[in-house]
Amino acid sequence: MKHVLITGAGRDTGRLLALAFAASGAHVIATARTAVAAEETVALVRAAGGSAEAVVLDLASPASIAGLELERLDVLVNSGARYLEGDASPADVADTIGGAAIGTALLTERVLPLLRASNGADVVNLVSAAGEPGQHRSSAHPAFYAAKHAQAGYAEILSARLRPEGIRVISLFPPDFVQDGPRESGAPLTARSVVDCVLFAVGQPRDCFIRAFHFEQI
Repeated sequence: MKHVLITGAGRDTGRLLALAFAASGAHVIATARTAVAAEETVALVRAAGGSAEAVVLDLASPASIAGLELERLDVLVNSGARYLEGDASPADVADTIGGAAIGTALLTERVLPLLRASNGADVVNLVSAAGEPGQHRSSAHPAFYAAKHAQAGYAEILSARLRPEGIRVISLFPPDFVQDGPRESGAPLTARSVVDCVLFAVGQPRDCFIRAFHFEQI
């Protein structure tokens, strides 16, 4: 049974990822900023017959990441990130960049020894089209763009350096998407479709290194 850590698993896309990985037979480590949010996800996973545990983790807090204790990990899904738009305070900007950029790097480095010990590890990054060069279609705050560019840059170099070790680093660059909706041509991208892409990528044979998913914009 693979052990999968999912950040931002307390709601929305992170919660969908947790449910999907558990349904595929994985043990899910559902992390969130609050115990209540993480435990709600775990309860849903267990109600569906899956295996999961709740962990409180604040990606904007280096101390929280440093305190993370795990015995095993096969897949890290960096999905937790604060979306920011409109007017933002300095604290909002720092929290957004700290969580998505610094938090992704610190957490990945923290669990890298466990991933190296795994027989087939993956690091999945839900970046955003806002992290693509020249992209400006999202209404997100510039700080969100900055955070996602940093996340994308970290993932790119990490992919090149870890591939010789057999560790895959997979990044997704979806446009702004909706949680629910018709999954048909012309409709906005849904979270379920993003989740399906993640499971497809990690489900490929180990000779298949999918570095990134880039999505067509509407």
